[in-house]
Amino acid sequence: MKKARHCPMRAETAAVLTTVLSGWLFFSAAVPISLSGVALAQSAPDRSVISAADLDFLTKMTMDVLEHARIYPNQVVSEEFGPNRTGGTLVRPGGRNAYPSFWIRDYAMALETGMITLEEQKHMLFLTAANQADQTWITSGGSLIPMGSIPDHIRIDDGLPIYFPGTYSYELQGTREWGSLPPFGDAFFFIHMAHQLVASGAAVAILSESVKGITLIDRLRMAFHVSPSRQENQLVFCTEQFRGVDFGFRDAIQLTGDLLYPSILKFRAANQLAELLDLLGDQKGSRYYERIAEQIQEAVPEVFGDSSGLLKAATGSSNQPDVWGTALAVYEGVLQGEVRETACLTLGRAYLDGTLSYRGNIRHVLTIHDFDADRVWERSMAPKNRYQNGAYWGTPVGWVAHAVYQVNPEAARKLVREYIAELLENDFRKGADFGAPYECFAADGYTQNPVYLTSVASPLAVFIKMINPEK
Repeated sequence: MKKARHCPMRAETAAVLTTVLSGWLFFSAAVPISLSGVALAQSAPDRSVISAADLDFLTKMTMDVLEHARIYPNQVVSEEFGPNRTGGTLVRPGGRNAYPSFWIRDYAMALETGMITLEEQKHMLFLTAANQADQTWITSGGSLIPMGSIPDHIRIDDGLPIYFPGTYSYELQGTREWGSLPPFGDAFFFIHMAHQLVASGAAVAILSESVKGITLIDRLRMAFHVSPSRQENQLVFCTEQFRGVDFGFRDAIQLTGDLLYPSILKFRAANQLAELLDLLGDQKGSRYYERIAEQIQEAVPEVFGDSSGLLKAATGSSNQPDVWGTALAVYEGVLQGEVRETACLTLGRAYLDGTLSYRGNIRHVLTIHDFDADRVWERSMAPKNRYQNGAYWGTPVGWVAHAVYQVNPEAARKLVREYIAELLENDFRKGADFGAPYECFAADGYTQNPVYLTSVASPLAVFIKMINPEK
């Protein structure tokens, strides 16, 4: 078996991580968040959602996972692929022998840890921009790639874009089980990448740089408008005939109708585009995207509201109450007032009832909301209680803990302690027989994909922001 070539961490990367670590660890107090009718957390060291020791552990583990996820120029990480020939460092979804490509969403979801250098960010942003579809075309499998589409993932050896899940083949991509359109979330993550680069200190002028004759800011606008949306309220939606994956972390689940998760991502992207355009002096364009965000915010509670207290994942197939989407809607500020409070209370009760989590990790759907005895989601390519169809994930822990914290700080802290305890027990740094952070696992011993980046990076980013909103 061909061994992956080890590349030592660059001095620039090491310096950035050292600075980030030393800058974070002094935070221990939680910042109170206003919420009508809900008892608020007090701002004191013993009221933090995560202890200083656990934050220290999670920060260091995330650094180590991220280093295993990096693919340096000319590095080989899999016997099935050649070296990284893209001209810069890439970040894949995890370490060991999994995922030998660059996935846009997984990388984008790790950005707010502050652990990825400006040089690395710029390379991955412009690689993504260069692989944006510059014309509409139909794949050999019969799916459509509209102009402006952002890849699901990009190959490391030849830099070819793969717009659909389920394959590494450029020629064979786009078969109908993965949708007739590319996943809807990646375009909004592309905008998040650009916004984060500027927020990290890159000059605003970078948005005016040209990629294949089109400026970066124009590519961001083009990406924003690719996903099909309702004309009256800007929500992302699809039909059976024109279906796309709503979010890559449930690409094995088939949802139709109005779609909650990508609509939340669109809300965030609209606000981010508005900020970028404002920095460029385009106030008219900025206001245009602010209005789109307002329309989405107004529509979400009405369209996705459910008697359970959570938001539905969709209005067509697989329209169960959505734990991940509801928690993210709270975190991103889509939900406000009474509906926000109700969502937080519902998640808090579900945690106490044991229907939400296992060992601190989170299901997509509460156990009481399974579609039937044989299915978690109504339509899934995965068996029950496996993968995205009922297994427990680390990626959404931060969003859920944040929501629960608004109404029951002690329950949120207990959830986080359970999450950390599992990572400590199964820490991949103990040796080959250990794999935490896993992508997901189940109570019967099933695990999938060890050393998985977003399982630690996504929660860490939330905890840091809860402790220090200026980060």
